[in-house]
Amino acid sequence: MNIRAVLRLLGALILFLSGTLLIPVPLGLFDGDSSHWAFITAALTGAFGGLALFGWTRNSHIELGHREGFAIVTLGWVFFGLVGALPYYFAGSVPTFVDAVFESISGFTTTGATILTDIEILPRSLLLWRALTHWMGGMGIIVLSLAILPFLGVGGMQLFRAEVPGPTADRLSPRIQDTAKLLWGVYVGLTAAEVVLLMFGGMDWFEAVCHAFATLATGGFSTKNASVGGFNSSYIEYVITVFMFLAGVNFTLHFAWLTGKPLKAFRNEEFRWYTLISLGAILFLVLFNSFGVYDSLADNIRYSSFQAVSIMTTTGFGTADYELWSFGCQVLLLLLMFIGGSAGSTGGGAKVSRVLLIVKHAGVQIWRLVHPHGVKRVKLDGRPVPETVLQSILGFFALYLLLTGGASVIIAAMGVEPVTAAASVIASIGNIGPGLGEVGPTDNYAHLPEMGKALLAFCMLAGRLEIFTVLALFYPGFWRR
Repeated sequence: MNIRAVLRLLGALILFLSGTLLIPVPLGLFDGDSSHWAFITAALTGAFGGLALFGWTRNSHIELGHREGFAIVTLGWVFFGLVGALPYYFAGSVPTFVDAVFESISGFTTTGATILTDIEILPRSLLLWRALTHWMGGMGIIVLSLAILPFLGVGGMQLFRAEVPGPTADRLSPRIQDTAKLLWGVYVGLTAAEVVLLMFGGMDWFEAVCHAFATLATGGFSTKNASVGGFNSSYIEYVITVFMFLAGVNFTLHFAWLTGKPLKAFRNEEFRWYTLISLGAILFLVLFNSFGVYDSLADNIRYSSFQAVSIMTTTGFGTADYELWSFGCQVLLLLLMFIGGSAGSTGGGAKVSRVLLIVKHAGVQIWRLVHPHGVKRVKLDGRPVPETVLQSILGFFALYLLLTGGASVIIAAMGVEPVTAAASVIASIGNIGPGLGEVGPTDNYAHLPEMGKALLAFCMLAGRLEIFTVLALFYPGFWRR
């Protein structure tokens, strides 16, 4: 393990993040509040730490292997969470630094869980920072750095593999910097399109930007206490529904659409299943919400489709209190939380491709019981899936369940009601935000114990970085040379 190289690159990334802390300053100055001092102080603090790391290791040889890649990504997200928490804390908007770190990590991991009880009293500069942490974390701040810091291209694929969510990392270009630029180009383009459409629906530029950032990142931070429901606009809800769905699609497919290869998406098995699951969930919710929940079919379709896509993509925006829906609807939403979006999207959860492959693998095992001497392979898009990928997926689900179960027991042992404990962990690992019980769509995480919030912040990081990347650092042999 080349620790000095890891620290040098972490210093560079912290310097980059410190620069982004200055983005909300002009808005704070324009609004005439004192929040700009919180950002300036936070930026100087982060810059001092980044320069110290970068300067101390300035003569280090930068050569990255897979272990260095995992360390930079995981430790980078930890430092992003810590530095990103400083504006909340310095502005006095949160009671403790643990709460500030929780809010910051929730933003960067695009979870959308919040400890804030009154969002609308916050200065606009802090609301912009919340949205910006979503947007940077959505595609991945490491991938962004690959696009603008050329020296990270040495061994950059190790960072890309650790950062891009899903079973495999699909390159668009032979050079990792070009891949990062193409991904961000698509991301920026979709964000701009949503901003324009939301402004047509009556949002001002600030609200449109914040909600577009949160939508494309599948994050869920809103500028309203009532989330998107606070606008009470069917047009806005349908626009956000469409862009949430697009954000849950593998971004390499967006690139294919933009380059005149639309059929590639329909040949993609994961995309077909992602679409079918989303439509099936909407149909199920509309059917069950027809019995005494909504009198109007238009309202039924409006709220059911929004919540289905919001939960499926792990965005977490809310327009309805789904805890008032039937138990069947709530169980379906829990299932959607687990499945999540597509691999290579900004969505969280286990990912459609993993669930699809694990189901296919189970089917092959049953087939082999009936045909013990037969040969049958698990295939995706008509191609056999390597055994190493299947083993990785099986390991992922084992760790996913163990971490979910273990963290739920620990949270419950802190005196939290069992349903709330389990739901908060599931919502954190899946990077969803709202759950059930006392962390439902109309509640927040402020009442949880501080140690519980710290554990949930760890679960957010583990979920965002697909568990392996984080837990690898706890393996005894990871740090040996």
